[in-house]
Amino acid sequence: MTTATPTHMPWTESLRTGDERMDETHQEFVDKINQILATPEDEQLPLYKEFLNHTVEHFAQEERWMLATGFSADNCHAEHHATILETMRVVEAHYLDSDKTIITRLAEALAEWFPGHANSMDAGLAAHLQSVGFDSVTETLADPSVIQNVTMSGCGSVSCSS
Repeated sequence: MTTATPTHMPWTESLRTGDERMDETHQEFVDKINQILATPEDEQLPLYKEFLNHTVEHFAQEERWMLATGFSADNCHAEHHATILETMRVVEAHYLDSDKTIITRLAEALAEWFPGHANSMDAGLAAHLQSVGFDSVTETLADPSVIQNVTMSGCGSVSCSS
């Protein structure tokens, strides 16, 4: 039995984390996945490069927030980001080498991966940001003393499984 390949990743309320700026970035991420999935494979590379650049900044933004609010630099959430980016960088080389389906396959895999990541690690990070009074728009803490002696190495959520 074959299953249909997704041609669209819907933005749903379940993807919201509770942090408006994070949610805007996530919606852009979903939009870029959808642009790739809607584009013929032999025309995907320019969109993919834009998507990769967006994802680099998306993850860097979250990692700045983590560092500003007491996470250690080598936390597991950042490790998940590094793994995704490493995979994304390899995809371009395979595409140029001859595998014109690899960008679509990665976009489909990210569409499957992202809801779990957003609902666990990112929602946990959003809750943490709120609990310490971090403003993601200005990237400032209302009271920096709240996190003076805190070093977190977790994922930003209860579990590191997503």
